[in-house]
Amino acid sequence: MVKRVFNFVYQEVRGLHQAAYILALFAIGSQILAVVRDRLLAHTFGAGTDLDLYYAAFRIPDLLFVLFASVLSIYVLLPFVNCYTENEGSAAGRRVLSQVYTLFLIVYVVVAGGLALAAPWYVPHVFPGFNEQSGELVTLLRILLLQPFLLGISSLCGVVTQINHRFILYALSPLLYNLGIILGISALYPLYGLVGLGVGVVIGAIGHLIIQVPFVANTKYAFSLVRSIEWPVIRSILAVSIPRALTLSVNQLVLLVLISLASVMTVGSVSVFQFAFNLQSVPLAIIGMSYSVAAFPTLSNLYSKKDHQGFNRQLLTALRHIIFWSIPIIGLVIVLRAQIVRVLLGSGQFDWGDTRLTAAMLAIFVVSLVAQAILLLLVRAFYAGGRTALPLFVVLFSGSVSVALGFIFRNLYAEHTVWQEYLNALFRLQDVPGAEVFVLALAFVLGQFIQLIILMVISVWSFGISYRSLVPLVLQAGVASCAGAISSYITLAFVVDGVNQNTFIGISLQGLTAGLVGLWAIILTYLVTKSPEIHEIHRSFKAKIFKTDIIAPQDEAPT
Repeated sequence: MVKRVFNFVYQEVRGLHQAAYILALFAIGSQILAVVRDRLLAHTFGAGTDLDLYYAAFRIPDLLFVLFASVLSIYVLLPFVNCYTENEGSAAGRRVLSQVYTLFLIVYVVVAGGLALAAPWYVPHVFPGFNEQSGELVTLLRILLLQPFLLGISSLCGVVTQINHRFILYALSPLLYNLGIILGISALYPLYGLVGLGVGVVIGAIGHLIIQVPFVANTKYAFSLVRSIEWPVIRSILAVSIPRALTLSVNQLVLLVLISLASVMTVGSVSVFQFAFNLQSVPLAIIGMSYSVAAFPTLSNLYSKKDHQGFNRQLLTALRHIIFWSIPIIGLVIVLRAQIVRVLLGSGQFDWGDTRLTAAMLAIFVVSLVAQAILLLLVRAFYAGGRTALPLFVVLFSGSVSVALGFIFRNLYAEHTVWQEYLNALFRLQDVPGAEVFVLALAFVLGQFIQLIILMVISVWSFGISYRSLVPLVLQAGVASCAGAISSYITLAFVVDGVNQNTFIGISLQGLTAGLVGLWAIILTYLVTKSPEIHEIHRSFKAKIFKTDIIAPQDEAPT
C-alpha cells in the first residue's frame, strides 16, 4: 500500500489535459482545506478586529514572497535550466539552480531582517486603521516573514518537479500548507493567541517545502550552496525575472492599498474583503491555475523551437477549456452566493450581516473569474515567449486604475446618498453596517477586465494569434451559464423553498440541490449545442490519467 502511494505521488504525467485534470483534482483538495481554514477562522473570530489584523499582517510578507518567488519560479527558471541542460548537460542546469538558491538565501535574510527591524515604524503608516493594535500586528508580521523564505525555497524545488513532469508531487504542497494553518487555528491559537496563528502558517510553509525535498535530492538537478556566482548568468535571469516580479508585485500592491482602505472602514471590513476574495479564488485556482501551470512547459518548449503555430494552437486549446469551465460557474456562484457563504463560513461569530456582505462581494469578485483565469494563462504565454516587460506595463496601468477607482468609489459612496442607496439596493445591503467595503471589490474587478482587454490586443500583435475561433464558444458558454443560473434560481424559489434554512443541513441541502440542477442544465446545454470540449474531456478521462507510466525517483541518479 505504501509503495503504491509512493509510486502515485512520484509518477510522471505528460499531456496538457491529463496534467491539467490532475492539478485541478489536487487544487480542489487544497481549496477544500482552504475553505475549512476560512470556516474555522470565521467561526472563531467572525469579521472582527483580530481577524482583520491576521489578514493585514499577510500583506507585506506576501509582497516580499512575490518579489523573490518571481526569480525562483518555474516560469523564469525553467527555460534557463532547459537551455543550459540542452547545451551543456544536466550539471549546467543544476549549477544555475544552485547559484540562484545561494543568492536568494543571502539577499532574503538581509531584506527580511531589515523589514522586521523597521516594522514598528512603517506598520502604523501602511495600516492607519490599526494604530491601537500596531504592537500585535508587528509581532505577527515578523513571524510571517519566515513564510516567504520557506515558500521561496519550495518554489525552487518546484522547478525541479515540473522539469520532471511530477505534477502530483508539485500539487501536494498547497495541501500541506493549508493543513499547517488549520493546525494553527485549532491547536495553537487557543494556547498562544495570534502568535499561534502565525506559527501555524510557518508550519504549513515547512510542509510545503519538505514534501518536495526527497525527490529533488535524488535527481540530477539537486541544488546546493555554491561559493562563486556566475554574474552573467544571474544578470540574464534577472533581466527576465525582474519584470515578472514587478508585474506580480503590482497586483499585491493593489491588494495592499485596497486592504489599507478597508482598515479605516467599519471593523471587519478587511476580513469580509479577504473572505470573499478567498472564495472566488477557489474556482480560479481549480480552473485558471491548473490550465496555466499545465500549459506553460509545453508553451515554453514550443516557442523555444520556433513552432509558432504549435504555440498558438496550444494557447487556444487551453483558453477554450478555461472559457468552457469558468463562464458557467459565474452564473451558478452569483445565484447561489448566499448559500455558498452560509455553508462555508456561516457559523459561530460569523453573523448574518457578515454573511450578506461577504455574499455580495463574492458576486462582484466572481464576475471577473473568466478574466482572471485567462490572465493567468496569457501572462505565462508572454513569459514563455520571453516578453516579460509587456505584462508589466499593462499591469501597472490596470493596477493604477483599480487603486484610483478604489479611492473614487469610496468617496462617491460616502458623499453621495443617492449613489449609496442605489448600490445598497442593488446588492440588497440596505440595513447591513459596513456595506461600503464592497466598492473596493468593484474597483478590483474593473481593473482586471481592463488588463484582460489590453493583453489580448497585445497578444494578437506579439504572437499573430487570432481569437475569432473562441467567439462561438463564448456565446455557447454564455448560454450554458444562463441555463444553469436560471435552473438553479427556479430550484431555489420553487423546489427547495420549504427547506429549513436555519440549519446547516437545510441550507446545505438547498444549495446542493439547486447547484446540481444548474450543473445538469449546463451539461445538457453543452450537449445540445454539440460542444467539442465535452468530447475532448471524455477522451482525456478515457486516457486513464492515473495509469500513466511510472518512473521511480531512484532511477534518476544524481550526476
